[in-house]
Amino acid sequence: MPAPPPSATSAPASGHALVVRDLFAGYQQVPVVRELNLEVRPGEVVALLGPNGAGKTTTLETIAGLNRPISGTVELSGENVAGTPAHVLAHRGLALVPEGRALFPGLTVREHLRLAGGRGRKAAGHEEELLEMLPELRKCLGRKAGLLSGGEQQMLAIGRALVTRPRLLLVDEMSLGLAPVIVERLLPILRRAASELGASVLFVEQHVALALEISDRAYVLAHGRIRMEGPAAELRERRELLAASYLGETAA
Repeated sequence: MPAPPPSATSAPASGHALVVRDLFAGYQQVPVVRELNLEVRPGEVVALLGPNGAGKTTTLETIAGLNRPISGTVELSGENVAGTPAHVLAHRGLALVPEGRALFPGLTVREHLRLAGGRGRKAAGHEEELLEMLPELRKCLGRKAGLLSGGEQQMLAIGRALVTRPRLLLVDEMSLGLAPVIVERLLPILRRAASELGASVLFVEQHVALALEISDRAYVLAHGRIRMEGPAAELRERRELLAASYLGETAA
């Protein structure tokens, strides 16, 4: 099994790809997330950690335009896009890999990539670049998504997002239902997306130790609020992170 690439050691570029300020978000005007503030810089990988029900998926869906925020701002490259429909944000360079993958079982791997990346010489170049990053997908281009293994399906879901060359990549629970050994192979793809494609990455993950290995920074969300944040290297040393991530609590 290849060793995962090391986390970035150089300082991220200046400016921010994503800035969320004082965000209240939920469903039918009932907040699940409250007073949320977070940032992702260009080329940075940021983990959003926390227990089930903390509001992680709600946060990603609201940033991606699938839910309208109750209040607060969501800025992409300096522009407030809170409440902008998801298809508009996709054209502006945002890509979401949702929990559950949302693949079409009857379509092949190649058809998924073509639908996402389009046609033409430029699109073909992006597809080839992606297949060099994810050579496992090249082996099953003609296979239908419904016949792929769980790991292959998740790789396709990530590849479908990356073939669009996103400026901001959101990934929700890419390890869901997968064995840890498969997760160890998949998570470094997010680091490569940042370093090789220049994408800014915000991802939700339950495997805390693995997530912090490939992240620059992390936020811990519990009961709808940010309870802890900081550089990934520092959070790896803090024992209360496990309590914050799995129990929704922090040490006094």
